[in-house]
Amino acid sequence: MLTAKVMLLGDTGVGKSSLAERLVFDRFDADYKTTLGVNVVTHDVAVEGKPVRLVLWDTDGEFGQQIFDMVYIVGASAACVIADASRPATMVKMAELASTFAERLPGRPVRALVNKIDLAEPTETEIAELGLPHGDIVFTSAKTGVGVNAAFEALAMILLRRQRG
Repeated sequence: MLTAKVMLLGDTGVGKSSLAERLVFDRFDADYKTTLGVNVVTHDVAVEGKPVRLVLWDTDGEFGQQIFDMVYIVGASAACVIADASRPATMVKMAELASTFAERLPGRPVRALVNKIDLAEPTETEIAELGLPHGDIVFTSAKTGVGVNAAFEALAMILLRRQRG
């Protein structure tokens, strides 16, 4: 079984923990609780008949760019960098974090998850201004579940294919 450490990065309140909870437990808790430090959960998916274990490292949004100077990032296979669709500043932060992850850990997949699309949908112009490859941006809602499983399954497929070479 392929086991991959996936960092969940982004500003405070963008829904990192909610996405992990929706993926792993298929539930949504409207009571917001700030993550202190890091919370680690696992989720197994089958990709092309092969099991892949995603070890999700749900990080404290207060770390910001400092996360890249911490031991938490060591051994990361991939990252999901998350923004809140209703807060444009978090999308700018998402793009910055995605870029830094790609620089610090070259060759490892990075997916930008624009969360909370049940509250707002960014325009094509806002998305284009992020400067991220369009295929790397996924729209999700931890509240409704839209796009969550598909986002992580697609990431697991990329990781499995990279392992095969």
